[in-house]
Amino acid sequence: MPTGETHTRRTGGRIRSQDAHHAVLTAAIELVEELGYQAVTIERIAARADVAKSTIYRWWKSKAVLVMDAYRTAVEQRMPEPDTGSLAGDLTAFATALYGVSEHSLRMRTLRGLMAEAQLDPAFAEHFREWVETRRAVVLALFDRGVRRGEIPPTADLEAATDQFFGLFWYRLLVGHQPLDPGQAPAHIDQLLHGLGARHSQ
Repeated sequence: MPTGETHTRRTGGRIRSQDAHHAVLTAAIELVEELGYQAVTIERIAARADVAKSTIYRWWKSKAVLVMDAYRTAVEQRMPEPDTGSLAGDLTAFATALYGVSEHSLRMRTLRGLMAEAQLDPAFAEHFREWVETRRAVVLALFDRGVRRGEIPPTADLEAATDQFFGLFWYRLLVGHQPLDPGQAPAHIDQLLHGLGARHSQ
């Protein structure tokens, strides 16, 4: 953040628009993880990113849209789609990374907070569900690839399987009755694939 009076504020103009866009997304995710969704404001994001509020509103129509766009970008960078050559390997890699959130207390708190906000604010819930669908789409694609490779039957209910994949994660994250241990991911995936009648697993 700037300290000198001669610093020129980024305005999102043609030359610096990409830098400003990145700065806003970075500031949004940092603030949400530090303060929680409720405490974050466009003013705080603008100050952290060193851009004008008008720049932010030119790209995002609301705080909810911006925050979930920032969270989507951050999660996609942290958890890219795996391609290990097998369905079991792909799902295990993805689940291991997913459970890895347990090693970051701020990220765990953020996820709980975003889920809670989605239950209370219908407008925010819409954008939260859109983000959830982007994560589900990754796992659905892994399952679909497994069907095409003959690793699971074409009759398998992939939507339900995807819900089961994420269900354990969300339940343990929100209820906290059992830990989210990345080391347990292989066993969980093996159990899931066994239920789907997988022909090959590891």
